[in-house]
This record gives sequence, structure tokens and C-alpha cells, in this order.
Amino acid sequence: MQLGLENMTVIGNELALRWNDGIESYFPLDFLRKKCPCAVCAGEKDLLGNVYGGQVKLGPESLRLRRCTAVGGYAIQPEWMDGHSSGIYSFTYLRSLDPNVA
Repeated sequence: MQLGLENMTVIGNELALRWNDGIESYFPLDFLRKKCPCAVCAGEKDLLGNVYGGQVKLGPESLRLRRCTAVGGYAIQPEWMDGHSSGIYSFTYLRSLDPNVA
């Protein structure tokens, strides 16, 4: 079965995800923002493995979610209150962030 998302909602300061295999994941919003996989936030590697970027300074608005949308059948894309929205979190990446999933 291909990993899919059945439901996504914000509950307090967490993003709750229900997967098509019945597992539920709960991510604190500040944790998700700090784990943003985009090149600006996570940095970008060159061919030699050197990482450039990834030194983003986060303020209070950076940790508040404006909205979150599904991208195709493989990812979500949060838009934060500071305007940042270039991070695309694949379902596989999100599952790897969940400490309760083996």
C-alpha cells in the first residue's frame, strides 16, 4: 500500500495527521518549522557535500501556521505566518520525523 494522508488538522500547537494505514502523527508546530526541508532552512549541498545556508532566524510568527495544503498525493506544504511557504514535506519525510513510528 502506498503511503497516503487521510486527514490533516491543527489541534492547539500541533499538526495532527492521520495516515491511510491508520497511524496518527502529532507534530508540534515549532518542531515542524525547525525541520523545514527547503534549501533556505535546511541548507543546500554542493557536489563535494559542503552545506550552504540553513542559518534562518525564527521569530514568533515563524512558528505559527497560516494554512497547510496537500501537494499531489505525496506531500504537504505549510504556509507560516511569517510568509515562508517553500518547504514541501513529503509523507516519507514526515513519517521519518515521527518517533512513534518504527
